[in-house]
Amino acid sequence: MVVNLKALMLMAVLSVFAVISVNTVASEKITVVEEEITEEIVIESDKIAVVDTAVAIFGSATAQAQLKQTEESADFLSLKAKYESSSADLKAMAKEAESKRLTWSQEQAAEHQKKMGYAKADSDLAAQKIKAEQQQLQQRILKKLAPLAEQALQEIVKEQGITVLLRAESVLIADPEANITARVAERIDQKVIGIIIDREASAQ
Repeated sequence: MVVNLKALMLMAVLSVFAVISVNTVASEKITVVEEEITEEIVIESDKIAVVDTAVAIFGSATAQAQLKQTEESADFLSLKAKYESSSADLKAMAKEAESKRLTWSQEQAAEHQKKMGYAKADSDLAAQKIKAEQQQLQQRILKKLAPLAEQALQEIVKEQGITVLLRAESVLIADPEANITARVAERIDQKVIGIIIDREASAQ
């Protein structure tokens, strides 16, 4: 019985050490997990935002008004009408050639082909002029509004405590709430209005 009692005591002591050992390992694991959670919290504390500056600029009411004004100008409407007329003529002549080419002589076919070439040249020229007008307008808008967009962006980043700002074109998926493009466009318009008010006040 004495031997059995000592054996039981020894087993009890070993059990205590085993529990202590397990608790120590568990404590170390908990500490590691807590450190990992802390790191995740630090990462998640960064406020990430996405912006498309070009969309903000050309989506602003100021840019849209300038685009509309240009598209409704006499020169632009004249170019557009020329393009549409030449394109319609070219389409009609192509349809005519399709239906009558078997009855035409070589001279008639050649003459018709020449007319189609003229119509296409007129259409292409008008299209090129329209494209050039649009590109020049875009450059003027960028030159005027890009500095305001930069100011607006810096202000919004500071106001909202944004720590990471990404270009929209480099992001595959993002929460719509993280996209500040519309806010930048709105701030651009506010700045333009402020400039106009300041100019009017200075003129008085």
